[in-house]
Amino acid sequence: MVPHGPWHVHSGPSRLVKLPLFRPAIPPVTNPTPPASTPMTYRDAGVDIDAGNEVVERIKPAIRRTLRPEVLGGGIGGFGGLFDLSGKYREPVMVSGTDGVGTKLILAKQLNRHDTIGIDLVAMCVNDVLVQGAEPLFFLDYFATGKLDVATTVDVVGGIARGCEIAGCALIGGETAEMPDMYPPGEYDLAGFTVGAVEKAKLIDGSRVRAGDVLVGIASSGPHSNGYSLIRKILARAGATPDNGGLDVDVGGVKLADALMEPTRIYVKPVLELLARHDIHAMAHVTGGALVEKIIRVVPPSLALEIDTSSWPLPPVFDWLQREGNVPREEMWRTFNCGIGFVLMVAPDAVAAINADLDRLGLPHWQMGQVTTAGSGERLRIS
Repeated sequence: MVPHGPWHVHSGPSRLVKLPLFRPAIPPVTNPTPPASTPMTYRDAGVDIDAGNEVVERIKPAIRRTLRPEVLGGGIGGFGGLFDLSGKYREPVMVSGTDGVGTKLILAKQLNRHDTIGIDLVAMCVNDVLVQGAEPLFFLDYFATGKLDVATTVDVVGGIARGCEIAGCALIGGETAEMPDMYPPGEYDLAGFTVGAVEKAKLIDGSRVRAGDVLVGIASSGPHSNGYSLIRKILARAGATPDNGGLDVDVGGVKLADALMEPTRIYVKPVLELLARHDIHAMAHVTGGALVEKIIRVVPPSLALEIDTSSWPLPPVFDWLQREGNVPREEMWRTFNCGIGFVLMVAPDAVAAINADLDRLGLPHWQMGQVTTAGSGERLRIS
């Protein structure tokens, strides 16, 4: 028990000592907490080093499948990832990107689907650096949780490795952080980081966009990894949960849950092939801000865009979201990709050949608009 101070009231048969009217300053208490009888370990504090080591061992085969010849030192176990650029580029420009997957993680947890969310993480990063013509070279991930669940972590990192395989980049490093009391039980968060490279002479920065250029939109696989805070609100309004079958409703021949959890499409390999064969003036990855904010970002200030939303079909999952949430049309364009995940800006005489190659690559696509000269009004017109 910690004493309150040096002044006390004592009663006895012969005297009474009273507290003074003004008490002097009480000196600080320095009594140490007595040592516990049982030694404490890091596991007692909530960090299981053995579980972390098990995760590393179980993910090694998936990581090895992502490695490229340029990765030095085997790619696993070092303090830093090594990547050799020598001989590959004459004037390389490094292009970096980082992103997460937002609250799609909450839906993944509710559905107990953790094996594809890593693909989303990779896609959100590599598609961004692709916009400037860069080939993603390597990827790093950050996985944070309050209590490490080995099976869940292996599923998540396995998905990251699969995304890297699809993109052709090496999973060269990562961090698995177990932080007790930082996250509720079962919760985790993700962040991804990628570095790509492009020859300086082939860097795509939007400066070559001209009035009259055509917008070729390439299909998304679904909502990708954007708008899920609104999606979850719409699910709540519709009363759709994994337990009551509400996520089993049919949307275009697939269950709603499957449509919402479909991984973000990775455009890297087909678009790099297009870049090798065609003159593409600019590109855009349609993510947060969607049709309203993302495409106009790559267009010079003297130019404007006209987008015709009737030129491609609204996928059933977006139709369901708009109907059940009573979402205004303009809000749909600002929040969701609405079926367009990646946009190319090309000269009119290049459209036919690019369309033919997109057909060959199996990517649905539409001529969705054009570049115009900017006037005194809005630079973006969506109809």
